Order: sequence, then C-alpha cells, then structure tokens
Amino acid sequence: MLPDQFLQELKYRSDIEQVVGSYVNLRRRGRTLSGLCPFHSEKSPSFTVYPESQSFYCFGCGAGGDVINFIRRIENLDYMEAIRFLAQRAGMQVPEDAGDDRTARLRQRILEINREAARCFHRTLMSDEGRPGRAYLIGRGLTRDTIVRFGIGYAAEGWDGLYKALREKGYSREELLQAHLISEGRSGGVYDSFRNRAIFPIIDLRGNVIAFGGRNLGEKGPKYLNSSDTPVFKKSRNLFALNFAKNSGRRELILCEGYMDVVSLHQAGFTNAVATLGTALTEEQARLIAQYAGEVLLSYDSDGPGQAATQRATGLLEAAGVRVRVLAIPDAKDPDEFIKKFGAERFQQLIEGSSSATDFAIGKLRQQHDITTAEGKVAFLKQFAVLMAGLPNPIEREVYLSKVCRELEVDKTAVAGQITREQYRRGAKERKKAERELIAPPPRQGGLNREDELLLRQHPREMKAEERLLRYLLRHPDRAEPLRERLPEERMLSESDREIYRVLLERCRTGQSLELTALGEQLPPQAVDRMTGWLLPGAAAVTAEEAEDCLRCLNDYAARMSREQLGQLSGEELRRYIEALNRQKNKQGD
Repeated sequence: MLPDQFLQELKYRSDIEQVVGSYVNLRRRGRTLSGLCPFHSEKSPSFTVYPESQSFYCFGCGAGGDVINFIRRIENLDYMEAIRFLAQRAGMQVPEDAGDDRTARLRQRILEINREAARCFHRTLMSDEGRPGRAYLIGRGLTRDTIVRFGIGYAAEGWDGLYKALREKGYSREELLQAHLISEGRSGGVYDSFRNRAIFPIIDLRGNVIAFGGRNLGEKGPKYLNSSDTPVFKKSRNLFALNFAKNSGRRELILCEGYMDVVSLHQAGFTNAVATLGTALTEEQARLIAQYAGEVLLSYDSDGPGQAATQRATGLLEAAGVRVRVLAIPDAKDPDEFIKKFGAERFQQLIEGSSSATDFAIGKLRQQHDITTAEGKVAFLKQFAVLMAGLPNPIEREVYLSKVCRELEVDKTAVAGQITREQYRRGAKERKKAERELIAPPPRQGGLNREDELLLRQHPREMKAEERLLRYLLRHPDRAEPLRERLPEERMLSESDREIYRVLLERCRTGQSLELTALGEQLPPQAVDRMTGWLLPGAAAVTAEEAEDCLRCLNDYAARMSREQLGQLSGEELRRYIEALNRQKNKQGD
C-alpha cells in the first residue's frame, strides 16, 4: 500500500481546483466552484468543486471524490495509473513497491509497442516498399510536411512484416495480440492486422500513440479499418487530431467524419478540425468536446448518411452544453473535396455562412415535404411545431415561428397554438415521470448497481440502515471494534456495502487513514462516489442513537431469516451464520 505521507504530499501538490479546471470550465460561487459535469450530459451545471476539502461532487450523476478519483474517471485509469499520472505532473517519485501494477505495466508496454509500430509504418512509407502509400497520399494533395506532422505511414502488403519487426524489438506475441496489431488465424498462426493501407496514428492528449486508422489501397477489405479497443484505447472516448486542435487557440472545433477531411483542413490552415474514429459521435465524445470547445461546426459529408449523422450529433452536442452550427458543402461530398476544388478561402466563407442547428433541422423538414401543396404544408408545420416546442429559448422560438409563417403565408396564431399543445403534451410526460420517481424508493447517493436497486425495492429499511451505519463509521472510526463485534459483515444485504464495511473496519483496526485518497486504493470509484456524498458540507451526521437503531434493524432482519433461506446456505455459510447469532446472544447476555 502507498504510505499516507506520500498520498498527502501528492494531494498537496495536486490542487483540485487547478487539476479539474484544466478539464472543466469552472465558475466560482462563494467558497465553491461549479461547471458542467464531464461525466454525463447536462445543460445546467450540477458539478461542484470544494477547494476547502479538496473534493468534487456531481449532484446530477453522483460522481465524486478527490483529485485522484477525478483523474481515474476523466482519463479512464485505474488507481495506480492515476497516482502515477498525478505524480508525474507534480514531479514526484512513486514508491517502487506501491501496489500491483500489472495492468499499468501492460498499458505502458502497449503504448511502447504502438510508438514503435508508428515508426515502422512511417519508415515503410518513406522506403521503396511504400510507393503505393506515397502515391495515394500525394494524389490526395498532402505535402511531405503534413505527412510528417501527422506521422502518417504505410502498412505493406505482406502478411507479417510488422509482426517480425516488433518481435525483433523484444515484444511478445501475446503483447502484440493485446495491442491488436496482429490477429490470430484459425490454424493458430498470426498475421498483421493492417496490410496495404495508409496508416493514420491516433494520438492522445499526452502525445501517446494509442491506436491506428488504416485506409485501404486495394480492392479487398473495408475502406477504413480502425484499431479495436485495447487497454489504452476506446473508440467512443477519443477524437482524431484533438491533440493538435486543442492548441489551435480557438474555442470552436470543426467536427468531420474522416481522417482525410481533418488532415486536409489542417493543411489548409484550419487546425481546429477533429474527427470521430470510425463510429458515430458518442455521448463520451460529446462531453470530451465540451471540455475544449463552446461551439462546434459540424462538417459531415453531404450524402444521406452524413446528414443523418449531423442530426444525431446535434442532439448529443447540445445535451453536452455545446452550441452547434452546421456547414452546408455545395458541389462537393466532403470538406477534403471542397478545399481541393475551391481552396481554403472559399471554405472560410462557408464557415462564416454556416447555419444554426435549428436552421439545419428546418431545412431537413422542408426537404421531406412538398410545401407547394396544402397537404405537404400541413405535414411540415406539424413537425415544425414539434421542433419549436423543444426549443428552450422563447425568443428564438418566436423568431423562427414568425419567419416560417411569413414564408408559408399561414396564420401565426394557429401554428403557435399547435406549439403550445405540443409543449403541454411534453409537460404531461415530464409530470408522469416525476410522479413515478416520487413513488419509487429513493436512490442512495452515488447511484446503485442493478443488484442494489433490487435490494432497495425489496428491503428499503435494511438498505437505508446499512448506508447510515457506514456513514456513521466513516465519521466515527473509534466505534469500529464495537460495530465489528455486534454486526458481522455477512449480515449486510448488499455486496457493495459489505465491501465498504470490510475495508473501513480493517483500516480502523490497523490505524490507517479513512480519507478518500487512501480509500480509493482499495475501493472502486463508485464506492468513493457514494462516500463523497456522505461527507459533503451540510450533509446530516448520523448520531449514536440512530446508529443503534440501524444495528437493531439489521440484526432483527437476520433473526427473521426464514427456514427456506437457511436451507439454501452452504455448510460454511450456515456455520458462520450460527456463530454470528451465538456471538450476538452472548453480547446481549453480557
């Protein structure tokens, strides 16, 4: 385990306001700071940082903890990796014997493999063997400087060139399989995953090569092939070229569909362009974008799938609190083709003339209906009313209502009435949802897993008692030994509660710290989330009398266990249960 002194020094050097502020746009509110939560989509800030306690908590999704738990979540790291991340940032040395770092070693090994693979691909591109790759890239208008800047390479046609090269560097077959740079055949042999493809390295915000995208230069196989998810890479959580775009000096990002669009835009001077990685935009990517941009210009392909992707991305980005504009690309299928045809200056004019997300949505509705006919006009206005009912800004709604009614020469009052009816319908749905939430058992802070949700419905008193006892123990570690004697851990219904109880009791027994920083080493982030909620300023403390009531509740429930339930216990479980009952009786006898 990590020494408490090291953890305290690490926290001291990793001020939570500065660390979180590098990811989230925070605004001061008295003694706290708030912003949009980076862990779920929201339009109103519910994410709060408490500088005095060096903690954070989101009242929307329940995520919480200290600076270590924040880095674990935002960077998708385990505990020791988060420790090393912060230690490197603070210029500290992590104790050598700290924890089991097999996962960290594998991640580091894969990053080294990816870096070496990127060098191999680039060397191949610049060699005689790379002529097909160079011909393709030069044909697409890329300069040598651009190719070098993005580290673009080429995977030769052979079956195992990269495999042999990396094996000579000392990397094992299993490591290369974990990195998904090779694949295993039916006969047990292996072959390179990328063959006869232009290779685009995917680089994270720390400069690590985490994956690759390959553009097919032959006739067989998919046009684009992207790395599968690995211990260092998740498609849904990364964006191509964000490592460059975040340094563009702009609070606006241009979001494209493909690698070539992004590379062409950067070469033309639009260094704030990024792209998704072979998938439609995800909620995680939208939240990532919100950390670096207040506005996004959607520059998807002009074909049907591209326009559908635009509509989906608009909803996700607006839910993440990002303003959206949509780029119409005339006489070209994508940004890359447009720039080659008309140049960077004309593309800048497109940007300046781009429409809002609402204009784009109205334009799509117009395309779906023939508004020259009465029937088509009615169908269009019904869907227009639905769209307007979803706009939160009444001024924006009024402007579009007036404009459309004037253009279609229809009575504005009638359409406004339709919008009001749609708003009422939506409000009724929200009221029903709120009523369902009122009659449902109240969720515990930090959220519940499915098993605990079921237990909460079946045993609300006992589950509430468990949580209150844990809150009491967290604030009163001196009561650990009496609690251990009177409440064996197996009497807790929830496995997650038992885990927290077990760790708290053991740390109290050995005189270890119960601070969140230390607890995170032994407990999952979800447990730290919950405990953060219990320790928030103003959170009601559990008194000794209340703790006694909770103990009585759980012990009474254990005593009522049915014969059928006892019959389902294994021999060892039954023995432990009887011993616990005997201890309790002896205690009461004393």
